[in-house]
Amino acid sequence: MRSDSVIRDGVRISYRVMGSGARDVLLIHGWMMSGAVYDDMIAALDLQGLRLVVIDQRGAGASDRPQSGYTIAEYAADVLAVADAVGSRSFVLVGHSMGGQTAQWIASTAVDRVTAQILLCPVPASGVPLPADASALFRGSAQNRSMQQTILGLACKQLGETSRERLLDIAGDVAPQCIEQAFDAWTTGGFADKLAAISAPTLVVGTDDPFLPPAFLRQAVVDPIRGARLSVLPGPGHYVQVERPRETAALLQAFLAGLGPS
Repeated sequence: MRSDSVIRDGVRISYRVMGSGARDVLLIHGWMMSGAVYDDMIAALDLQGLRLVVIDQRGAGASDRPQSGYTIAEYAADVLAVADAVGSRSFVLVGHSMGGQTAQWIASTAVDRVTAQILLCPVPASGVPLPADASALFRGSAQNRSMQQTILGLACKQLGETSRERLLDIAGDVAPQCIEQAFDAWTTGGFADKLAAISAPTLVVGTDDPFLPPAFLRQAVVDPIRGARLSVLPGPGHYVQVERPRETAALLQAFLAGLGPS
């Protein structure tokens, strides 16, 4: 594993590179997390033939914490800057939650670079407005372990205690401005009209996620993307790659194998 970073517009974006295969796979995390949210799933992956690039988006993990720039467009530009830094002209995107929303933006605006994408419990391009009480909880949860534990309790179905504490440690380190501004970004969305441009093979993974159930994902994410398919893994909630890492890794592995040679 190699850790490195790239500077874009004065902001340092950190990433980790694992494996040295011919197929590049960029992993994009979601709101309130860092790239470490993928660690359990990565441990279950066979990296033969793959080069994984695990990104810490601005405001999280080892990346810088600017006061602004927590928008879908800026996140997407950061991901592309990392791709350029590692010499990746074309790649597969893996995006979870808001990271799945960011992946949809990239796949619809950098069409020639995205060879495929797998979206894990993704936020749709249209956004997901929440009721006022839920919005107050989510937006005001920065560095508040109790509030973030409540959020994980609402979102997850099969999260063990050790995993929950690890996710809370990750969440507690995310910058408050990131928590607030990124929440505004993913709930608003606003780019559903771009999805028709996506040509990359797309697999959407749904679960028993109480916020993003499979029927909703089919209507809001799968149907608007030409040729996209939905795979449902019953049991886990929103953090599928943490709640069921081996099964999520198997879905990813099968999807990548189905793409043929890189």
